[in-house]
Amino acid sequence: MQKNIKPKSNKLYEVSFEVCNRVGGIYRVIESKANRMMQYYGEDYCLIGPYTEKSRGEFREEAAPKEVKKVFQDLEKEGIRCHYGRWLIKGKPLVILVDFVDYFFKVNDIKKELWDNYQVDSLAAGYDFDEPVCWSYATGRLIRELSSSYKSKKITAHFHEWLSAAGLLYLDSKNTEVKTVFTTHATSLGRTLAFHSINFYMSLNEINPEEEARKYNVYPKHIIEKAAARTCNVFTTVSEITGIEAEKFLERKPDFILPNGLDIEEFLSFEEIVIKHRLQRRRLRSFVSAFFFPYYTFDIEKTLFYFIIGRNELRAKGIDVFIQSLGKLNRKMIKENSDRTIVAFLFIPSQAKGVNPSLLENLEYFRDLRDYLEGTFPEIEERILYNTLQEKDLSKENLISEDYLFEIEKKLHRLKRKESTPPLVTHHLTHSHDEIMEELKRAELLNQEEDRVKVIYYPIYLTGYDGLSNLSYEEALEACHLGVFPSFYEPWGYTPLEAAALGVSSVTTDLAGFGRFRNKLKKKKGRPGIYILEREKKDDNKIVEDLYQFLYKFSQNKRRERVENKIEARKIASQADWESFVKNYIEAHNAAQK
Repeated sequence: MQKNIKPKSNKLYEVSFEVCNRVGGIYRVIESKANRMMQYYGEDYCLIGPYTEKSRGEFREEAAPKEVKKVFQDLEKEGIRCHYGRWLIKGKPLVILVDFVDYFFKVNDIKKELWDNYQVDSLAAGYDFDEPVCWSYATGRLIRELSSSYKSKKITAHFHEWLSAAGLLYLDSKNTEVKTVFTTHATSLGRTLAFHSINFYMSLNEINPEEEARKYNVYPKHIIEKAAARTCNVFTTVSEITGIEAEKFLERKPDFILPNGLDIEEFLSFEEIVIKHRLQRRRLRSFVSAFFFPYYTFDIEKTLFYFIIGRNELRAKGIDVFIQSLGKLNRKMIKENSDRTIVAFLFIPSQAKGVNPSLLENLEYFRDLRDYLEGTFPEIEERILYNTLQEKDLSKENLISEDYLFEIEKKLHRLKRKESTPPLVTHHLTHSHDEIMEELKRAELLNQEEDRVKVIYYPIYLTGYDGLSNLSYEEALEACHLGVFPSFYEPWGYTPLEAAALGVSSVTTDLAGFGRFRNKLKKKKGRPGIYILEREKKDDNKIVEDLYQFLYKFSQNKRRERVENKIEARKIASQADWESFVKNYIEAHNAAQK
């Protein structure tokens, strides 16, 4: 790779339905990369997204330049309203947001055109297909008209996912001079099969993509994605593993792999991370204590926090494997009469009706006791000081009054519960047969006193103000010792990378894009920072056994060993910085201009 690569394009338009519109992981990719792109293209870099209610909070509208304003005025006559301005993120890149509400009447004409030109069969498609197709077709119209204003310039348009495919196909059908790059982050068919718990990597060569797409009602999305992949000047995916499925499902091998990175400058230094870990761990310990200690206690200082976080896809995300491994770990630790405790958090959003009232009550009583103790510490410290100066015995009678002890006893009595076990989940769930709850019960993870592995199923998004732990996504990661991500379908996998940037160890798999990237890096013997679970072409029993063995071994690590591993995890994250990865994008754009 060239060290000082220069763009051959004079203008770059990057098109995604997630520009200023947080609906999935692609938002994070584009948002974190934008500032680096501007370092190569400057004001000739422009993002294009949909104009929605969400976007208004992230977008500052500005007056468009004269030549752009003229294009906007012409398009508005057709029903396409464009908004010019800045995305309020690092670098404040130029953005055009397309309001296509008044253009939607054209959707059937657009679908007919896609059939005539590319045999995209969308007759049975629903609104979830029609909406992005109408929007992206409108972006194609916009880019074509803008390109007419910059006739002497080399223009590249980079489209993300099937949702933007109609715009790319429009530019191709009109024989424009605009060069196109198309990125598949996860094929629509692959994502669908994984959602239905089908590990298609085990039988990739036996799958008929068209038959499977029709079977699972994603044929229109699959076929338009395939058309875009085969039509674009340069086809890319985000990882080697996604490239394998794309070559099979979309019938084109990627020209480039564009890994997802992070802007490492946004993260704290390792010294600051250590301080943050202590702070957030203290907060998480308080929550765990309030959750369990009304029923029974354990040594919180000998407790490790494991976690899994992500979409509620039991099989695809390996949630089932994690739970089964925890069950084996629990039985092992009980048999050994271990003095350690593992608290495993399942931060998996689900259908929840409201917080368990008894948990709210526990939290209130716990915080009341804690605040009372904290409020009296200065007085006790003062008594210790003066008793020491007077050379008096530091006995309970000299330091603590009867009234103080009586008040503590009352508050403690109010905190304690008669029920034998704490709940498994923080909220009431809508579904009486929730898959995760059923899996926990099968694994005999019931939060009984003798269990050495406890679980807390947290079925809401971490906002930082949920009234429970009150931890944000980043704070929850910082508080934990180990992230566990045993997915069989993970085109890239941002969470282990983000965890590493926060100085948190994790385990991922060789079926995750990031896992394969990690496997190619040099490993530090005994302290790899990020562990790789071999999952490719292995049955579930073997995977569960391997993960259980790893979780047990990690639980035996001494604090120094865990710290060394955190340091290595952070070093790995620095190798996935956008400063390095963005050059892959520039190379793909340059290849399109050849």
